[in-house]
Amino acid sequence: MAKFSVVILTRNEEKNILDCLESIKGTDEIIVIDDNSKDRTEEVIKTFDKQIKIYKRALSGDFSAQRNFGLLKAKNEWVLFLDADERVPRELFHKINSALTDNKFDGFLIERRDIMWGRELKFGEAGNIKLLRFAKKNKGKWEGKVHEKWDIKGAVGELDNPLMHYPHQTISEFLSEVSLYSTIRANELKQAGIKVSAIDIILYPKLKFLLNYFVKLGFMDGLPGLTVALMMSLHSFLVRSKLWLLNNKN
Repeated sequence: MAKFSVVILTRNEEKNILDCLESIKGTDEIIVIDDNSKDRTEEVIKTFDKQIKIYKRALSGDFSAQRNFGLLKAKNEWVLFLDADERVPRELFHKINSALTDNKFDGFLIERRDIMWGRELKFGEAGNIKLLRFAKKNKGKWEGKVHEKWDIKGAVGELDNPLMHYPHQTISEFLSEVSLYSTIRANELKQAGIKVSAIDIILYPKLKFLLNYFVKLGFMDGLPGLTVALMMSLHSFLVRSKLWLLNNKN
């Protein structure tokens, strides 16, 4: 039995959660922080393994708070964070187990590869992503309400094998996530006192698209690459538009 804890954030993930759990079978402890799902997420989890710990906790616009809550609940020194649409290949699972005895590092970056509509995205926004997802629980906390990062105070290494990610399997799901994340980000920027102008709202999304689709070669990923570039540009537009509205409320 692998002596590390896995923390998974969920909300209405009945379509994804089983494959995620299958990929970490044999883990010592699995913790699910569920944002009050309305579908069969909890039922699917309990059918898979009744020993999995499920905590109902509202997201309330703060992903770091959810993850830090998971850290508090984890019993093991090492913790792996996953999203329900991510999978841990066996090679990566074995690497994680081997890393438990590595005394040089307090955390590890893991490459994440996106698979969208049956195609691996190698360029654009999704290309060359490395995330700090496996670390010692007492070496740092998660920061940022959205697009959050685990701030580890210590040496950070890198695991060779990738984590597989299956995001945005429909356009409606993609749009829903863009809407949610942009709202959270706009409120976060408002709290930080950030201002935007009409020029920011107009230019930044265009530059974002040019960066992802042309500079980062997103066009090489075909239709999925175009879709991601457009959606990330929309995200940029919505963040700044919502921020402008928040700052200009009467």
